[in-house]
Amino acid sequence: MPLLEVQSLNTAFRTDEGVVRPSVDVSFSVEAGETVGVVGESGSGKSVTAKALLRLVRPASAVESGRVLFDGRDILGISEAEVAALRGREIAMIFQDPMSSLNPLLSIGEQVSRVWLRHRRGMDAGGKVDASAASEAREAALTILRAVRIPDPEERLSQYPHQLSGGMRQRVMIAMALVARPKLVIADEPTTALDVTVEAQVIELLADLKRQFGMAVVFISHNLPLIAEIADRIIVMYAGRIVESGPTDAVFGAPQHPYTRALLRSIPSGTKRWSALDPIRGEPPVLTELPPGCPFQARCDHAAAGCDVEQELRPIGPGHNVGCHRAPINEPVSRPAATLEEPA
Repeated sequence: MPLLEVQSLNTAFRTDEGVVRPSVDVSFSVEAGETVGVVGESGSGKSVTAKALLRLVRPASAVESGRVLFDGRDILGISEAEVAALRGREIAMIFQDPMSSLNPLLSIGEQVSRVWLRHRRGMDAGGKVDASAASEAREAALTILRAVRIPDPEERLSQYPHQLSGGMRQRVMIAMALVARPKLVIADEPTTALDVTVEAQVIELLADLKRQFGMAVVFISHNLPLIAEIADRIIVMYAGRIVESGPTDAVFGAPQHPYTRALLRSIPSGTKRWSALDPIRGEPPVLTELPPGCPFQARCDHAAAGCDVEQELRPIGPGHNVGCHRAPINEPVSRPAATLEEPA
C-alpha cells in the first residue's frame, strides 16, 4: 500500500465569473521514502491540490469529491480533530513564504518548540508545560536547527524571524516541518523567494534530510531543472489536470504530452552564447472558460482532430502515463538554433 494515495480529487470555487476547478480528477500515489515532483505554470492547480491533501482549502466545501488515503485512512473522511492531530506529526507542510508563515511575535526557539510539544508531548495549542517538557522541547529545537545547518543555533533560538535572512527563515520552516519526524513532507515551492545559491543549498539540505529521516516528499515547483535533481517521479499539471506522470528519466528524457515538451523547450540552455528562448505561445486558459476537451489545445503545436474530447491518462511505458491521444510523440525536444547577439 502506498504511503499516500490520492483518488479522483476534485476541487471547485464559486466566483462571480463562474466555477473555477483547480483539481480535476487528480489521482497519484507516493511511496514511503519517495520524492514526487509536481510541476506546472502558475495557476495549474499545484498548490490547491497540495492544500486539499491536508484539508487546508477554504471553504472546506471546495473539496467536492475524491479520497486522500494516508496509511490507509481517508483524510477527507475523518474528523477535524483527527486531521489536526495528523498535521505536523504524520504529514508536514513547508510553505513558499516563510515571512508570512512564521509568527513575528514569537522567537524561533518558541515556534519550533511548540511544534514538538504539540505533537510529541500532547500539549494543546497555547497550553502550559512543566520544566522537564520545556527542557526537552528546547533540546529538540536545537537538534533540528543543527540538522538544517543553521549556524549558531543556540543564539538563533532567542531571535525573531525579522532578524534572519530569507534563507535562514526557510531553514526554520523546514526545521518546524521536521521536528516531529513526519512520514511525509509537502513542500509548496519552498525556494521561490530565494536566490539561486541559497536555493541550491536548500535543495541539497532537503535531499540530505530525506535520506537521514527516511521521509517521503511531495515537492511542488514550476522550476523543472530543480525538480529533475531531486524527484524520483514527476507529475505535470495543466489547468487543474494531470497531463503526464512517470519516472523522472522517462518524463524528462522522452516527454510525451505537448505541454511537457513545451515546458522543457522553454528552459534556457545555459550555454555561453545567448540563445533565443522558445516560450510557450499564448496564455494559460481562464479556468472559468475552458474549451471542450484538452485545455492545452489552443497553445499546442500538435493539435488536431480529436483534441476537443476529454483526454484520459493512459500508459505508454512502465509507470509513464500521458493524457494526449497523439502520444507517443517521437520527435526530439530541441531548442531553436537561432542566437542573439551577446551584449558587450
